[in-house]
Amino acid sequence: MEAANAVEVASAANESASALVSEDTHNPDERSDPPPPNNPPSGLQPRISRKLIEMLQGAACYRAHDRWAFLYRVLWRWHRGEHEVISMADEDGARLHHMVRAVRHEEHDMHAYLRFRERPEQEGAPRFVAWFEPAHDVLPQVAQHFARRMGRTSWMIATPEATVLWDGATLHTGAALARSAADFTDAGESLWLTYYRSIFNPARLNAGIMHGHIRHRFWKNLPEGAVVTHMVSQAAAGARKVGQLDTVGKRGGTTIPISSEQAAPERQQPSSLDECRRCDLWQNATQAVAGQGARRAKIMLVGEQPGDQEDLAGKPFVGPAGELLDKAMDEAALDRRAVYVTNAVKHFKWEPRGKRRLHKTPAQKEVMACRYWLETELETVAPDVLVALGSTALKSILQTGSATMKDYMDAPFEHEGRWVVATYHPAYALRVPDRESRQAAFAAIVEALKTAQRLARGESPEA
Repeated sequence: MEAANAVEVASAANESASALVSEDTHNPDERSDPPPPNNPPSGLQPRISRKLIEMLQGAACYRAHDRWAFLYRVLWRWHRGEHEVISMADEDGARLHHMVRAVRHEEHDMHAYLRFRERPEQEGAPRFVAWFEPAHDVLPQVAQHFARRMGRTSWMIATPEATVLWDGATLHTGAALARSAADFTDAGESLWLTYYRSIFNPARLNAGIMHGHIRHRFWKNLPEGAVVTHMVSQAAAGARKVGQLDTVGKRGGTTIPISSEQAAPERQQPSSLDECRRCDLWQNATQAVAGQGARRAKIMLVGEQPGDQEDLAGKPFVGPAGELLDKAMDEAALDRRAVYVTNAVKHFKWEPRGKRRLHKTPAQKEVMACRYWLETELETVAPDVLVALGSTALKSILQTGSATMKDYMDAPFEHEGRWVVATYHPAYALRVPDRESRQAAFAAIVEALKTAQRLARGESPEA
């Protein structure tokens, strides 16, 4: 039967309820033992424990190509006196326990993740319809569960293999009447999704735990499954730090006329990096990345901005560029624990490229907005020597967008009472195309670090 929507499926169920396998029609509250066979076989009848009967009943719902042969083997071994067949230590017993557990888990999952969709009351019974794709044959016992839970309210559960209809008093079981969840619609789902989006808090998201609690095969048939993927990607792209809807974060304020004498032209003066809104880079970064190192270091290394791995870890120079910097420091015999490492810009600026976040050079206005934090670090650490790793760091130190590396790399110079040594950023040494250029850039970084050490000891910058 081709079911285009819930109305067609429900109508088919109503019309064929009396024709649906009459021998399966029963009341969930009635319990009776099967009648004895008319001609019982001769010989000794097997005696089976209640525990084994219950395990066989559960395992019989487990889908496996050899389940009946396997269950017959278990029963045969028990009859022969091998009662260890129900022990976890036995090979067959271990598989039997696994099958029973899997069926119980599937029953639990169907109780938890089956979603009923309401039909208009004027269209008649069933009032609620649901679609589920069980991994095992658990529909009969799950139908009993919902019959007890939902009283006299009519409902229908459709699966790829069978359909169960509850008319309020009796369960009717028959062949499959639907093909997928798309055969059922619910006008109330749009309201539910609006509510779900509004309560979603990206700051509390843990995608690993979320997918661990709800396995992937259940998401496609849950109403919220259509929006979860997008919200998770938005959280990874920076919404995690905002914890609010984009419409709230970008809502315009009321313009209040004010004289120029009363205006406050200075930027925000935040007390911590997490509060910083001096430029817009915080909106798409996972977190601000503060400097790290000795609090009274004589040498401070200043880079450009955090990279992808630094943005995720919350620490400076921990990615590929950081590894190259560590190698250069080892070559220069400079202990990283004795220096202070930071960046001119504290938030990661990037642009999407497929599934990757590619570095994007910060604008001068963003560099100057973040100068507030570099000045705080300079005051706190009070270094004697600054090593500018790249042009962005040099522009931040000199507070000018016109500074170029070629004008300052030849020799160290003094600025505002400190020595400044300009050299390449380690990322530059990684991306130059030819091997000789990479080696030359790396050697220049090592030499700059050696020069910084001599200046910090009060020696001449010359080797």
